[in-house]
Amino acid sequence: MSEEVKKFKITIDGQTAEVFPGTSILEAARQIGGKSVPPAMCYYSKLETSGGRCRTCLVEVSKGSEADPRPMPKLVASCRTNVMDGMEVKNLTSDKAQEGRKAVTEFLLVNHPLDCPICDQAGECHLQDLGYEHGVEGTRTEFERNTYEADDLGPNIKLNMNRCILCARCVLTANQLTETREHGILFRGDHAEISTYLNKALDNDYIGNIIDVCPVGALTDKTARFASRVWFTSPMNATCKCEKCSGKAVLWMKGDEIVRVTARKDQWGEVEEFICDTCRFDRKELKFWNIEGPRHIDRHSVISLNHYEKPKDELRVLDNPMAKEISEKDEK
Repeated sequence: MSEEVKKFKITIDGQTAEVFPGTSILEAARQIGGKSVPPAMCYYSKLETSGGRCRTCLVEVSKGSEADPRPMPKLVASCRTNVMDGMEVKNLTSDKAQEGRKAVTEFLLVNHPLDCPICDQAGECHLQDLGYEHGVEGTRTEFERNTYEADDLGPNIKLNMNRCILCARCVLTANQLTETREHGILFRGDHAEISTYLNKALDNDYIGNIIDVCPVGALTDKTARFASRVWFTSPMNATCKCEKCSGKAVLWMKGDEIVRVTARKDQWGEVEEFICDTCRFDRKELKFWNIEGPRHIDRHSVISLNHYEKPKDELRVLDNPMAKEISEKDEK
């Protein structure tokens, strides 16, 4: 019989959990849940080698471990720092971590245009949420911002490099899901940008998933571009008979019209099962789909306001107190 692996004890904002060795602070925080979970814009548990780029998940380690209780001298990226036995971490309770996150948000917005009123990602944008929570009214920079022309990455995907934060999620997704990758990060420093190799089109059967993993509005669906605001649509769980993927998707509907099709995401905004481009771009009619019911969005954002009914046999506390839920009295 194999020996039982000893778990490490970690405390985050006063909440304690036991996790396996090799678990990152961010994953440990997600096991605990609640508001103590740091935000993440580049880390993606479904993608290998993701994380360590955006620095929005910075936390303060006030106690390194039982063996070495000294605090870490600087803020650390929780997605790239593994748990040690007896470690104590501060996220919401740390002024230093909140100031660091505010500085990172300001840095991410240095070249980012304030075009939320015309951006298709508005309402479900991670950067928009961070800007609302940690942003400042003005900017301290005086130089001219980097600007790029909108680019077509194939027939169905539009790239607005102005909004890109170089999280590299789209590149990692293409590496993991496709046999060939035709786009990547070109150049270095403040000249770095996402682009294709000699203007090649992204036409792989699963390349549309780079839209779902993008945390901002840099990559958008051309078939649904400017069609509707996300809070005016109703997300519905639906399935279809597909030979390429599982066929499990979310239909964003406006009446009987399917505005767009996306993969299903968990409470951290990560795709549960990647879907093919046929389901995403080509099946925009109800005859292709079997609708299961409303999709409940738990992420703290404008999008989470669109609730229909309280999930049965599920106890949860929403981070957003303004989220609408039907009370048990109304259900009866």
